[in-house]
Amino acid sequence: MVTAELAVAVPALLVVLALALSAVRLGIDGVRAVDAAHLAARVAARGEAQGAARAEAVRHAPSGSVVVVDVGGAWVRVKVTPPVPSLLALLGVGAPTGDARARLEASGPGRASPEA
Repeated sequence: MVTAELAVAVPALLVVLALALSAVRLGIDGVRAVDAAHLAARVAARGEAQGAARAEAVRHAPSGSVVVVDVGGAWVRVKVTPPVPSLLALLGVGAPTGDARARLEASGPGRASPEA
C-alpha cells in the first residue's frame, strides 16, 4: 500500500521541486538582467559606442539574453530580456525584463570628449 502512495508522491514532489528551482532561477536572472541593463546604460551615457554598451550588458546578463541598446535624443535606454526556463515557459510564464535609462553626459570644458 505504501509503495503505491510513494509511486505517486515522489514524482509529484520532484515536479514541485523543479518548478520551485525554475522560479528561483527566473528571479535571479531577472535581477541579473536589471544589473546588466544599468551597467550598459552607464557605459552608453558616458559616450561609449553602442557596441561597447551592448558588450557590457552581454557580459553581465544571463546567457542567452536579448540585449537592446537605444540612443535617442539626450537619453539612452537599455533593455535586457533573459530566457525563461523551459519548464516555466511550458506554463506560459513571461520573461522578466531589465530596463534602464540614463541621460547622455555632455562633454564640457573640463571633460575630454569620448572621441579624444
